[in-house]
Amino acid sequence: MRDYFDIQLTPDQLRAMSSLALAHMGDCVYEILVRGWLCSGGLEVNKNLHRETVALVRAGAQADALDKILPLLTPEETGVVHRGRNANVHMIPKGASRGEYRKATALEALFGWLYLQHKTERINQLFDAIMTPAGGEEDA
Repeated sequence: MRDYFDIQLTPDQLRAMSSLALAHMGDCVYEILVRGWLCSGGLEVNKNLHRETVALVRAGAQADALDKILPLLTPEETGVVHRGRNANVHMIPKGASRGEYRKATALEALFGWLYLQHKTERINQLFDAIMTPAGGEEDA
């Protein structure tokens, strides 16, 4: 039986994957990180969890998250971000500008790309940088 929690792709397969496919994977990776962060922070009421999750995964919040980690990215990661930002998306959700949605897609592409390479330590480093307030102490 194939292990879908441990997808194995060759470097060529990963390079051939479209930015939107990477963003598709990264969307769920980012959301599960946010959900885990919220649950580990003590939020227990489902209504509050859902509201906070939506607030953190909406395009505007993801655009802000990308801006926060851009200085931390390697050249290769920056290349993935540029590919994701330049992906040809056809529909922009209500409440998001085209610029916010492009940045959100770029962030999701980065997280998808890292996940498919099993770079969980790097994912955690970047997510921690996103969720740590400017003062340096964790919030949650």
